[in-house]
Amino acid sequence: MSSLISVGKILNFHGIKGEVKLGYTKGKEEQLQGLTHLVAKKDDENIGLTISSLRFHKGYAIVKFEEINSINEVMELKGSIVYIAKDIVSNELQEDEYLTSDLKGLEVFDTEGTKLGVVTGVSENGATDLLNIKIRDNSSHLVPFVKELVPCVDIPNKKIIVKNIDGLIPKLS
Repeated sequence: MSSLISVGKILNFHGIKGEVKLGYTKGKEEQLQGLTHLVAKKDDENIGLTISSLRFHKGYAIVKFEEINSINEVMELKGSIVYIAKDIVSNELQEDEYLTSDLKGLEVFDTEGTKLGVVTGVSENGATDLLNIKIRDNSSHLVPFVKELVPCVDIPNKKIIVKNIDGLIPKLS
């Protein structure tokens, strides 16, 4: 099976007919609505689940899976993270959209070609994503992941170009 990307967590049951309350990243409702299959991980076991219905209620997704028909069956999966295949998400990406997992480990260069560091992670601050870049002295610097500062992301060549404005990332000699 291809690698998996988490899309939510089974938090609890909803009602008595086996619906689950699913926590998910806000703003991803449209992505969730387009899904038909998920994988739940429980004790290192992958459990395939088929979505028969999905609706949103009070900030959660209420999901009915064909394979779950009672509160007891939901309770067995409570706390499980649910995933989709990475290739499904990759096929849905628009231009200038990237998976966080694809950005980690990319080398970072300035517009003159000087290597600045490596992307160690991506975080959100509400307004925009932030690239966490570790430089040679092992310090980390956050760079807003916006086109004005990050004009080029080259996944195949494993590099990112950053417009290194004054004070963003110190150049080490």
